[in-house]
Amino acid sequence: MSSLPAQSDVVIVGGGVMGASTAFHLAEAGVNVTLLERDSLASGSTSKAAGGVRANFSDELNIALGLRSLEAFENFKVRPGQDIDLHQVGYLFVLTKPEDVALFEGSVKLQNSLGVKSRMLTPQEAQEISPLLNIDGVLAAAYSPRDGHCTPESVVLGYATGARKHGASIHTGVEVTGIVHDGSTISAVETTAGRIETSTVINCAGAWSPQIGAMVGLDIPVVPYRREILITEPIPDLPDNFPMTIDFSTSFYFHREGPGLLTGFSDQSVEAGFSLNRDDSFAEKLGELAMVRAPRVLDAGIRSGWAGLYEVTPDHNALLGEWKKMSRFLYATGFSGHGFLQGPAIGEIFRDLYLGKTPFVDITPLNIERFASGNLRPERNVV
Repeated sequence: MSSLPAQSDVVIVGGGVMGASTAFHLAEAGVNVTLLERDSLASGSTSKAAGGVRANFSDELNIALGLRSLEAFENFKVRPGQDIDLHQVGYLFVLTKPEDVALFEGSVKLQNSLGVKSRMLTPQEAQEISPLLNIDGVLAAAYSPRDGHCTPESVVLGYATGARKHGASIHTGVEVTGIVHDGSTISAVETTAGRIETSTVINCAGAWSPQIGAMVGLDIPVVPYRREILITEPIPDLPDNFPMTIDFSTSFYFHREGPGLLTGFSDQSVEAGFSLNRDDSFAEKLGELAMVRAPRVLDAGIRSGWAGLYEVTPDHNALLGEWKKMSRFLYATGFSGHGFLQGPAIGEIFRDLYLGKTPFVDITPLNIERFASGNLRPERNVV
């Protein structure tokens, strides 16, 4: 392992998609940047993500972030230069409640006004593009054909490789143990491998970001929740363009993964915590949801599975910005299950914030002060 630099203009904490994307964008702009990851790159929430990419949201900011990131994913083979196995097969939200239909009708109208070509479908139209669906009880669906899924680890690898090519210093197996400051200004970062003089820290530590925030006295309202995913054995006759399909009221979702499916749901009975121990009852609960919405899934055996963490905020929206009480302490965390898909846009935004440029979208409404002021920014289209 190479030794840490004695000094760096920017130190990024966290080697998931947010940290890697930010490192790439800064290094590409000529900034002297160091990324520190206590484990291996993408070892946290990123590698455990379902890999979905979309601009189908209810919040205007999230639509903009998703759309900008989709453009980057589409161009990833060129910049930074990595195949990410992108499948733009669409996102299909299946709706069984009148209030959810109204929500997505409003979301689709907003998305269309911002350039996203999503549309509402009848149950029969939804079943045509997602043939495993049982449409009993389905009232409508929302479909965004440009969305899809890709491989999270490849995205991080691409950004990290690109960042290194532009001069970034990336160190794994290095844990941040402290941030040296005088109450308003940062002067250094202390780690298990030594000290780095710096005036700027960007906290991209995901579910672990509150520990980094505490080093400068910032309380970050992010809570970790375990989420599980299963991969099935092959299922015959799956079409190549099989969409990411979500039963919105239950959060049961599935998309094609090789000859089988990647599937999961957000179990609301899970208690907050960092445990990644898989729940023996998860497959049974998933099976109950599949029996209602996609019973053919039950015909396939389970090939593998894993557990990861959502980093959840009170309004299910990200925390983005610079802390007003600590100059050059920036944070990008709390994405509540839709962080991976926004990684490219976040890296671009934090590059511009550091350089004093105006980002392509105003992220002020997502700063941490919104919780104290009561100006919450709830995202409704969450999985």
